[in-house]
Amino acid sequence: MLDAGPTEQETLLEVNNIEVIYNHVILVLKGVSLNVPKGGITALLGGNGAGKTTTLKAISGLLASERGEVTKGTIEYRGRNVAHSDPADLVKNGVVQVMEGRHCFEHLTIEENLLTGAYTRSDGKGAIAADLEMVYNYFPRLKERRRSQAGYTSGGEQQMCAMGRALMSRPETILLDEPSMGLAPQLVEQIFEIVKSVNEGEGVTFLLAEQNTNVALRFAHYGYILESGRVVMDGPAAELRENPDVKEFYLGMSEEGRKSFRDVRSYRRRKRWLS
Repeated sequence: MLDAGPTEQETLLEVNNIEVIYNHVILVLKGVSLNVPKGGITALLGGNGAGKTTTLKAISGLLASERGEVTKGTIEYRGRNVAHSDPADLVKNGVVQVMEGRHCFEHLTIEENLLTGAYTRSDGKGAIAADLEMVYNYFPRLKERRRSQAGYTSGGEQQMCAMGRALMSRPETILLDEPSMGLAPQLVEQIFEIVKSVNEGEGVTFLLAEQNTNVALRFAHYGYILESGRVVMDGPAAELRENPDVKEFYLGMSEEGRKSFRDVRSYRRRKRWLS
């Protein structure tokens, strides 16, 4: 699949210069703007604490549960401002977030977990059963473990379960938070291959937050890099992969060879990003 910029396709989601404050005092996002085109995979990249998860929760309406709020800017989905929408309404309108850390219902089986994703649907048991088989086609491991309690499955299986549960709601857009966290490299590759397959096979749009810049830029079409609550760089994934600063600070490569991100002083990074 070719890399596509956010202006080349219909824009589903548009975040315009938002600021987010927690507890009425802690400023976390400082003017974040991004576009998510229909049918694409857009990556939100950056280190821990950069503001990736907060951005996803601002979009999905989950900030209020953590005493956070969007205080400036707009978030538009299909042209409608959803910055203060109820999360359940967003799910009904096709926007679903897969939370960091998987968050399966531990005492339910894998299949019961998947079926909870269809709770808001009203199109009948036949359609839900068909989508359950669709999920099992993308995640054959879940079919093998469908009678197992989710709490006794592996981290990779729980990540697949969380993603499958989101698919059961028949979403147009999935907000996927840190899908690689805590997983072995082979499983990370498998998860991202499934994201690509779902994107191509079902036409689901993805906005994914990810610290693993290397793998994310191989599967995404477009990327945004956050530092300290600001977007410091964006562009087609193929261009970001070849950018010298991205190579040095996020992919561990420089003209002198491998370099640790920790070895670079923050003021130097920031000066180069913002120059």
